[in-house]
Amino acid sequence: MDGTKVTAGRFIPADLPDRLYMRALRQYQKLIDLKRFTAKEKVASGKDEDRWRSKEDGVLFKRWRRATPVVDATPAPPSQPSDLLKFLAINALELSAPASDALLKSRSSEWFQLSGHPGSLAPAGPGTVWKRRAPGDRPAHNPERDAYEALAACPHMRSAIPRYYRDLEYDGEHFIELQDLLHGFRDPHVMDVKMGTRTFLEEEVSNARARPDLYEKMVRLDPTAPTEAEHAARAVTKLRYMQFRERCSSSAEQGFRIEAVKMPGRPPLTDLQKVKEPELISATVGRFFGGDERARRAIAARLREIRSLFEKSEFFRTHEIVGSSIFIIYDDERVGAWLIDFGKTRRVPEGIEVDHRSPWRQGNHEEGFLYGLDRLIDTIETAELEPISEPDVSR
Repeated sequence: MDGTKVTAGRFIPADLPDRLYMRALRQYQKLIDLKRFTAKEKVASGKDEDRWRSKEDGVLFKRWRRATPVVDATPAPPSQPSDLLKFLAINALELSAPASDALLKSRSSEWFQLSGHPGSLAPAGPGTVWKRRAPGDRPAHNPERDAYEALAACPHMRSAIPRYYRDLEYDGEHFIELQDLLHGFRDPHVMDVKMGTRTFLEEEVSNARARPDLYEKMVRLDPTAPTEAEHAARAVTKLRYMQFRERCSSSAEQGFRIEAVKMPGRPPLTDLQKVKEPELISATVGRFFGGDERARRAIAARLREIRSLFEKSEFFRTHEIVGSSIFIIYDDERVGAWLIDFGKTRRVPEGIEVDHRSPWRQGNHEEGFLYGLDRLIDTIETAELEPISEPDVSR
């Protein structure tokens, strides 16, 4: 057939350069994949919708609400090269635009945001999400983007993080595009675990001035926490307050804390940060895995792999990894675990190396990431699994 190349039942002009032709082919396949995914969507019953509806605004888990099925109105690509490229550019924007109506409808049954700032993540194309740049970051200072780019280039670590695609600007806001770790899982079990004995940056606590507002926050959480001197002054330093917060959770003692858990057919558990006793942590992990010994063994093996890769990485010898998490997920067929959240990752000063297990003293930049990972692995391997009955969703 002269003058045309055929792909997926559509025609693309043959005089289009090979590089642009291949780009067009890949883009068109994305559109086909999205259409196929949309075609498989089913409208949930009102009862199914109610299962996921939150009673409060601002919870850590948010299920995108279902909508009516998307009608396939994608036009056929025009035959002229210039029109074709314009068509592809428009559709590329639609595939990447965060939280566009079409994408929220077509992906409503699989995407939700885990812990973090509400609205910081949005679904993009099939298999990707956009994460908004942290307030205060700028092109010359974007630690999360820099960390992802460095780790994506590291042979030891690229398999331990979500796939990184690009840094971009859309509608005046800045994002990084990452692999959607939920993509391909069906109604999975999900756990977000904040790592480290220290989840604040040293620069955040460098000011030694005592603050009345932090004293009031401490008293609201625990009236017995301030010392006699702090009660008299009615003020505490930022360092004192942040260390107090770490001790309110399992972070200070165990080097990790469970931020949130989501299990199929059940409301999300988002108030776990204060679970600190080892036996309660173990019980939470046991309930998360239920009776699935296969998932428990596979996740433990994956975490041991991540630990081994971490210890081999030059990047981690020269960076403190503060406030990062491990994202754990499994369903009936697949398991996964990845390192996520690098907004507080910083290079340590020249001449300092960190082992991520030593106790923190101000100036040594240790954060206890591996200390916590050791204990997380041990907790998962030794937790007594607690099979749970299927929830009654008929009401």
